[in-house]
Amino acid sequence: MQHAYYLLSLIIALTGLALTDYRYKLAFWYDASRTAWTLAAATFVFIIWDGIGIWAGIFYKGSSQYMLPFVIAPEFPLEELFFLTVLTYVTLLFYRGFSRWQRIS
Repeated sequence: MQHAYYLLSLIIALTGLALTDYRYKLAFWYDASRTAWTLAAATFVFIIWDGIGIWAGIFYKGSSQYMLPFVIAPEFPLEELFFLTVLTYVTLLFYRGFSRWQRIS
């Protein structure tokens, strides 16, 4: 079970972001289609970025007792996909929340 801790923490983070999104209707509960496309496109850009970094020898998987042994591609662990999704989702929620706060102020 210890190997799944990192993936589990990312899933918990995504759940927390989704609950925040639901509470304030910032992204998926505001416009689900546009949010899905935005997250997919931004995550895809980060995957390409990671691929270039792996190809250049800048990024590598490393080792941790908290990561699963599965990889999507060489040096690209399964958890990286979840991390990139968390990264894009939190950025989108921050942007939408800040935009809403500016309109109110």
